[in-house]
Amino acid sequence: MKELGEYLQDTRRSNGVSIEEAASDLNVDVSYLENIESANVRAFKDVYYLKELVKSYAKYLGLDEAKIQDEFNDFLFEHTSKISLDDIMSAKKKKEEEERLENTKKIQSPYTKEYKKKIRKLPFILAGLIFLIAIIISIIVIKTINREPATTSELKGIEVYEYTY
Repeated sequence: MKELGEYLQDTRRSNGVSIEEAASDLNVDVSYLENIESANVRAFKDVYYLKELVKSYAKYLGLDEAKIQDEFNDFLFEHTSKISLDDIMSAKKKKEEEERLENTKKIQSPYTKEYKKKIRKLPFILAGLIFLIAIIISIIVIKTINREPATTSELKGIEVYEYTY
C-alpha cells in the first residue's frame, strides 16, 4: 500500500493538484487522502469505503482504475492473510465486550423498557388436572354402567314375567 500511496501522491503532484483541492473535488476530508497517500489504512474503519475511495481517487487523477484496484486488492489480500487467528479472536472478544458495556449503559424508562412476557404455568397445570380428573370419572362411570348385575345362586332359574296392562 505504501507504493500505491506514493504513486497516487506523485501523480497528484505531477498534475499540479493540491491535496485540499482533490479532497474538495472528491467531497471528502483531507485527512482521508493524506491517510491513503501515507498508507495509513488503520485510519479507516470500513475497508469497502477505503476501496471505493481509492478507486474514485485514481479516477480523479486520470489513472487506470482497474490497475489501481488490482494493486489495492493484492495489498488487501496480503494484509488480511497475515492476520493471525488469535488477533481475530481477540478483536471479536473486544467488540463483544464493548457491545455488552454499551448495552448495560443504556438508560431505560418505563415507557421504552422491554419487558419479558412471563408465561403463567398455573392455568395450564389446573387445566391438565381437570382434564385428567374428567377422564378418570368418565372411565369409572362407563365401567359401572356396563357392569352386569350380580347373579346369585338363589336367583338362578327364576323366570321373569312381563306384565302388560
